[in-house]
Amino acid sequence: MIKKRKVDLIGSHTQEFFMLLPFFIGFLTFTIYPILWALRWVLFDYSGSPAIPPYFLGLDNFARAIFRDREFWRSMSNTFYLAFMKLIIELPLALVLAFFVNNKVKGSSTLRVIYFLPTVFSMAIIGLVFTILFSAYNGIVNSFLVGIGILEQNFNFFGSRWSAMNIILLVSIWSTFGINMIYFLMGLQNIPNELYECATLDGASGPRQFFSITIPLLAPVMQMIIMLSVIGTMRINDVVLVMTNGQPGGTTEVAMTHILKFFFNFGGIGQRRQLGYGSALTIIMGVILAIMTLTYLKLSKRMKSAY
Repeated sequence: MIKKRKVDLIGSHTQEFFMLLPFFIGFLTFTIYPILWALRWVLFDYSGSPAIPPYFLGLDNFARAIFRDREFWRSMSNTFYLAFMKLIIELPLALVLAFFVNNKVKGSSTLRVIYFLPTVFSMAIIGLVFTILFSAYNGIVNSFLVGIGILEQNFNFFGSRWSAMNIILLVSIWSTFGINMIYFLMGLQNIPNELYECATLDGASGPRQFFSITIPLLAPVMQMIIMLSVIGTMRINDVVLVMTNGQPGGTTEVAMTHILKFFFNFGGIGQRRQLGYGSALTIIMGVILAIMTLTYLKLSKRMKSAY
């Protein structure tokens, strides 16, 4: 009986191993190998072409990124702007919609599907649709604003950094607020109604119940949403490439689009890939994300202990 039990345990672990094997293969192939590849070439001027041998630069790639690449830090400021503005707009919006849907009003199930629907679309497709909507020539938004008299003539929304960045912000919020609404909705549905009933019997008003019951119990969900939102925004690239590709004059570049252009030559004449420098930028970006994540986790731990 003991031997049979031992054989059964070995067989069960073998099944678990084969179930996890595809994950480990993907993790090694798409995570560990790219990191090791970047670490290999980060100290070189390397174009990836066999006709041009790599040239050892030492730490010059990092010095260039930190002290001489103004475009990189401008792209970082654009990324931080999107991340900050997205938080202060999208989180309250998602929370309000979650309250509305949670009240079981007529049509709330349909509204839940409508709000969540943008999440399932490709960001590149969404960016293309909004680019057509805000087109300076035959865009629906320009036609509408001119038709009602707000604008005298068509406005080039992508002709200035301010308007282009805010359209990118609008697209980013529209494409992700639905999933955050679902997260908040799940948190609200896990709060026992008995707590609100007791608070009502004790004379607590609606705002008092919101700040004393709802917010503290939603804190874990809110912390998760903030972390996912910031990390997701820091990695945004596809919608920017589709809508502006960094134009006008590179002023709407974000960190990931700036980095990608050193790995891929986007039709530039007389340019060559700079894989070593792109690897250095990638590592710097990873360090920034790690610092932000660790800082946020430490702050969220203090917030949790405070509640």
